Parts: sequence; structure tokens; C-alpha cells
Amino acid sequence: MPLLPSAVGLAGLLLWAGQTADASMVPNATLSLGRPEGMAVQPLSGLGVPRYRRKRHLSARDMSALLDYHNHIRASVHPPAANMEYMVWDERLASSAKAWATQCTWAHGPSPLMRYVGQNLSIHSGRYRSVVDLVKSWSEEKQHFLFPSPKDCTPHCPWHCSGPVCSHYTQMVWASSSRLGCAIHTCASISVWGSTWHQAVYLVCNYAIK
Repeated sequence: MPLLPSAVGLAGLLLWAGQTADASMVPNATLSLGRPEGMAVQPLSGLGVPRYRRKRHLSARDMSALLDYHNHIRASVHPPAANMEYMVWDERLASSAKAWATQCTWAHGPSPLMRYVGQNLSIHSGRYRSVVDLVKSWSEEKQHFLFPSPKDCTPHCPWHCSGPVCSHYTQMVWASSSRLGCAIHTCASISVWGSTWHQAVYLVCNYAIK
């Protein structure tokens, strides 16, 4: 099965993304929201399971919620960014995110695209979470990140992260990233750091500059 729909094509997306090859892209980041303690991970039967527990596609409302949340976080950086781009939804990025999410592989990919596109991943198994709930922990890394002052940039700016990871947050607020495309998929079975999760909700968000 091709990684991208024929209407887009990996080659076409790489050609489009290649126009940004000389721009700095934040490293890809991965997040697992985890399972609540003591929760069973047996497969759920389709019978009697509410439809929202078997969610496989982003609705138009979900897309707007993700985009609005990203722009809210970007507008809240301190000190304010002089060159912060307003983020818009990109169907090509969403298509590539969907193609990857349906592979149910807990890793960044596909590899050729990662040269040009930033990516955040989130996975959850258990009670229902909205799409914004799935990405809130990315923005919460802000408390561990300190923006460098201009005098520290000679010319590259050092990273100041006092927590385990800040790269989900920096991916969200990367000033030149202006395009976002996400997809969600319910994986019947997926290996996450050595454990097999069943009926796991897998969210993939891809980022790119103009």
C-alpha cells in the first residue's frame, strides 16, 4: 500500500517540501500519554463500544480545534516573537500524517519525508480524550523551556530545557512553521516501547514552513 494517496504521492510531497530544505526545522518529537494504572489492555469488541471510543478520523471541528490551539500557544510565547507565522491547515501534510498513522508504527516517518517535515506523535489507550487533550502535554513543556536572549545567539541560539523533553513544545512554536496537518487512527494493536497496546488512539501531526 502506498504511503500517500495517489493524488498526492510521496514524490510530489517531497518536491513541495524540498523547497524548504535550506530552512531550519526543529527535531522531531514523540510522546506517549500512557495507560491509566491497572487498566487492562485487551482488545475491545466492536459490539457495545461507543463510536467515539473507536474514532478513526479527524472531523472538521477537530481540525479547527487543533489549529486554533496551536495558534493560541504560538501567540502566547514570552517574550513575544517578532517573526511568528500564523499557522494554517495543510491537506498535504494531513494526508501524509494519515498515511503514516494507519501504519500503526510507533516511530517517526516515513524516513524520506523527515528531512523536510517536523513531526509530533501522541498515543493513548483508555478513556476517551479529545484531540486537544492529546496535544496539551506538548504545550505544557513550556514550563521547562527558556527562550535564549539575543546576546546568547552567536549566531545559533542555544537550547535551554530543564525538563526531560521540550521538543514537542518547540515544534509547536517554531516561528517559521506555518503549516500543520494531523491525522488520527485507532490501532487494533501497536508496539509501544516493548509493550503491545490494543485499541490505541494514535495522533500524528506534521509541520512545515511555507
